Amino acid sequence: MATVDRALWQGIIQHVVASGGSIIRPWFTQLEPIALEHGLLEIQVPGETERTYCQQNATRLFTEAAQATTGRLVTVCFLTAVLAEQANNPADVIEVDSYNATWDEEGLLPFNEDYTFSGFVTGPCNRLAHAASLAVSESMGKTYNPLFLHGSSGLGKTHLLQATCQRITELAPGAQIYFLSCETFVNHFIQAVERGQLHQFRYRYRHVDVLAIDDIQFLSDHEQTQEEFFHTFNTLYQAQKQIILSSDRGPAEIAGLEDRLVSRFNWGLVARIDRPCYETRMAILHKKARMRGLELPEDVTCFIAGTIESNTRELEGAIAKVAMLAQVAERPIDLDLARRALGADGATSGAEITIEDILSAVTSRYSVRLADLQSKKRTRSITFPRQICMYLARQLTRHSLEEIGGYFGGRDHTTVLHANRTIKDLIQRDPQLQATVDRLSQDIRAVR
Repeated sequence: MATVDRALWQGIIQHVVASGGSIIRPWFTQLEPIALEHGLLEIQVPGETERTYCQQNATRLFTEAAQATTGRLVTVCFLTAVLAEQANNPADVIEVDSYNATWDEEGLLPFNEDYTFSGFVTGPCNRLAHAASLAVSESMGKTYNPLFLHGSSGLGKTHLLQATCQRITELAPGAQIYFLSCETFVNHFIQAVERGQLHQFRYRYRHVDVLAIDDIQFLSDHEQTQEEFFHTFNTLYQAQKQIILSSDRGPAEIAGLEDRLVSRFNWGLVARIDRPCYETRMAILHKKARMRGLELPEDVTCFIAGTIESNTRELEGAIAKVAMLAQVAERPIDLDLARRALGADGATSGAEITIEDILSAVTSRYSVRLADLQSKKRTRSITFPRQICMYLARQLTRHSLEEIGGYFGGRDHTTVLHANRTIKDLIQRDPQLQATVDRLSQDIRAVR
């Protein structure tokens, strides 16, 4: 079996980092090459869940990276440690296949040990959802039932669902918990109808203590499944069993969902999760980095938080990219490496100007450090460039006053308003400052 040259693997990973985008996950740093032989690159993954993810989402990414790096036609397969060992001992293949078949038949989603309440970062965007989930875990079926969490992809809905279920498992070890995707529920119902096993299906879903379904919006337009879920919901609710649901939109916004289900979803608590503000993004980055055993320099954290504004999943992906590039390049994490790691994707806001663009221009013009601008220092040499940054951020970006203030050391919106008025007044009285600010604006726009 031909082993994979380390330099070749580094080249593949660099290509993955450059083009992986939101596909990249933090555990990608644990991927290891097994062998490259006869045009097949075998890659070892941490576990079965990660293998499934890679097969469904990352096969094309790694295949293209391998082909670009080797210059040859290469295909990729992902193996767990068990399957890798089975490749050398075919006698055990039947046992592994039997295990996977049982797992697929069950269809329940495995818990991620990182998806706990202690690993969740709270902020104004998700405080209600977090508090409600914690309350449900401590008093299931009585506090908020059903609990309906909704928000865009990657904001932490699945994390809270898993954290709630895992906390219930700790407090009530005997509780029967079903945590699954809506797609699995629909498929189980279809299979039950086809096999004439509706009785078993109903018994299975109506005798649980907790039913947690992710992405319930996929129940839309499945009329028969909605009918079955309606009766399942009623049975569990009347028995004071906990129901937890997540969706990418609120109950009333799910097209094709029956009114009676919309009504029942609103019986308990509907909690929305919004995009994280700058301060929350900073906190998320600090916590996720610590969980990975990484020390991110403050300027790198600020850069990532200012560049990735969409969701938590993208922030985790950014950390993974930076960590992977540092690993393969065998160099410490710094701002230049972070720029390289995220540069291929650019800012998530496309051609829009970011506060990072403004900071880069202002720190260069006034010879100040980023850390000083975000510190509590109030010397004239620091406060004036900081006010310039706030003024330009107000003029050139769509960030709110709170977001701008948060970027500069957690200052409130009144500080940003004061800085804006101060620079406006100075510009009107000082033509030289007007020219300087205009020049800064031109330089910032030029990089976009």
